[in-house]
Amino acid sequence: MNFVGNIIYGGYEALLYNEIKDKPVPSHVAIIMDGNRRFATKHGLAKYYGHFKGADTTEKVLDWSFDIGIKQLTVYAFSTENFARSEEERNQLFELIGIKFDEICSDERTHRRRMRVRVIGNINHLPLSLQSAAKRAEETTKHYNGVFLNVALAYGGRQELVDATRAMAVKIKNGELSLNDINEGTISKNLYPSSGSVPYVDLIIRTGGDERISNFLPWQASGNECAAYFCAPFWPEFRKIDFLRAIRTYQTREHERQKNTVMRIVKLLSCYGKVEVEDVIRLSRRIIALPKDEVLSILYELARHNVVMYNMIKW
Repeated sequence: MNFVGNIIYGGYEALLYNEIKDKPVPSHVAIIMDGNRRFATKHGLAKYYGHFKGADTTEKVLDWSFDIGIKQLTVYAFSTENFARSEEERNQLFELIGIKFDEICSDERTHRRRMRVRVIGNINHLPLSLQSAAKRAEETTKHYNGVFLNVALAYGGRQELVDATRAMAVKIKNGELSLNDINEGTISKNLYPSSGSVPYVDLIIRTGGDERISNFLPWQASGNECAAYFCAPFWPEFRKIDFLRAIRTYQTREHERQKNTVMRIVKLLSCYGKVEVEDVIRLSRRIIALPKDEVLSILYELARHNVVMYNMIKW
């Protein structure tokens, strides 16, 4: 990038950051890191080079995420479908992931952030050396709860649901669980990892140009009005402005969801006469946990563009 390009990029990055910094950030972001191999092919290099550069991007995204206050980050490192790749590529990728686990254990940022590492997936299908590296990272960070890095390895969303069903069936057979006790919470508790299920996802990011979720966290993303951000850059090319755009997409969608809920509350209360602002605030805080000043901001926004809405409200 030339000098002028650097100035423009820096200015745009600062603009995006200022747009998102005073608004709520997603609690849990999940990323499908797609395009490593295509990046390598684009540059006429071996596939391993793409995975190596992609690992550098993952490290940067960890910094960006936790620095703006995201609490949970889940990265799709190796899917069940990836086992169809050549043995050479699989082994190189497993070696790289193992190295990164060891680096996490010794990185001062891990301990400063009190970052807990959890592996999700059926790791019994992985080489013993990688299983050992994953377990070392989990063991080293098991007492931390500042932020969470969830690494999806040998992971498939459908397989996760199958394994959870099997786990519950065994508990029922052993008398540890009753059939009548099975609900959404019970299912969530039996999903990966065994040390505690991954919470619902607020935002999924996918790089590489494809607009699909690819069997990634179906239970955690469904029914949560999860936002999705698809972008063209291959994962090694993913920049901070791409990341900030994704956060902005989440915030825009979240604001629209909140606005629609407040509007429905106003319309519901209007059935009983003039709408008291305090009643709207009380119900909004109860239903979507919105602070008073944000409810008022949304009400003013709605009233500016809707005379009928303005006249419904007793200010």
